[in-house]
Amino acid sequence: MELTSVIATTGSSFGFFRLVNAGVRELPTPESAHRNVWKWRNISTSFVHSFITAIWAVLCFFLHPEMAEDLIETHSVFSHALVSFSIGYFIYDFFDMVLNQKLSQSWELLFHHVVVITCFGLSVLSCRYVGFSVVALLVEINSVFLHLRQMLRMAGIAAGTLYRVNSMINLGTYVVFRINTLAWMTRWLVLNRENVPLLAYTLGSVGMAIMTAMNIVLFYRLLRSDFLKSSTRETKKDKDKDIKPIAGRRRDLPISHTVQFLAPVVLKCRSGSLMFSGPKASMGLKLLLLKLQNI
Repeated sequence: MELTSVIATTGSSFGFFRLVNAGVRELPTPESAHRNVWKWRNISTSFVHSFITAIWAVLCFFLHPEMAEDLIETHSVFSHALVSFSIGYFIYDFFDMVLNQKLSQSWELLFHHVVVITCFGLSVLSCRYVGFSVVALLVEINSVFLHLRQMLRMAGIAAGTLYRVNSMINLGTYVVFRINTLAWMTRWLVLNRENVPLLAYTLGSVGMAIMTAMNIVLFYRLLRSDFLKSSTRETKKDKDKDIKPIAGRRRDLPISHTVQFLAPVVLKCRSGSLMFSGPKASMGLKLLLLKLQNI
C-alpha cells in the first residue's frame, strides 16, 4: 500500500469510530451507567473495534497462511489494511481519552496507545513486520470478552450466569491470546535478532516489555476481582449462616428462664439517696427483658 492509501485507511478508521461513538450515544444507556455515560460509550466503541479486528486478524492468517512463515517481509494488502485500520482506532481512542478523562486516570492506556501507534506506524510505513503486527492484534480476541465484562459491570449485571461465563472465557482467552501471544512474540524477536535492524529491535523489545508488565498487572486484577473476591464473599456468607442460628437461639430463650437465672442476683442502683434491690430489681429486669424482646 502506498502512503496515500495508508493515510486514507487510517483517516477512514478514525472517522468510522467517531460515527460508532455517536451511534452508541443514540442508543439506550443502562440506568447504572448514567453515572459515567462517556465511559459507557468509550467501552462500547472499543468493543466494536475488538470484534472487527479479532475476526480480521484470524482471516489474515487463514487467507494467507504463508504470512505465518515470514512475519517480516510477507504480507497481503488485506493484512496491511488491518494494521492501518487499527492505527486509526488507537489515534481516535487516544484523543477521546485526552479530551474526556483526567490524565491521572488514563495515563496507562495513553502510554499503551503511543507505543502501539509508534510500532504499527513503523510497520505500515516500511511495509515490514506487518505479519508481526497482525500477530499482536490477535490479542483483540480476548479484548472482546474484556470489554464485554466492563459493559456488564456498568450495566449492573455482575452477579448473573452471563457474567460468570464471560469471566471464565475472558480469563482463558487472556492466557492464550495475551500472555502466550506476547511470550511467543518476545521469543520470536530474540531468535530473529540478526534479521531485525537495531532501531526496530529496540523499539520492539521495549514495547514487548511494557506490554508484558501491563498485562501481568491486569491479569492479577481480573483474577482478584472475578474469582478471589467472589470466593472470599462466599466463605463469609457461610460463616454468617453458622453464626445466625446461634444468635437466634439466644434471642428465642423464654423470658421466664432468663428472669429465673437473674432473679437471685441482687441489683443495686444508686442515684443520689435512692437504692433498689431484691423484688423491685427482679420486676425491673422482667420489664426490661420484655422491651428487649420486642425490639
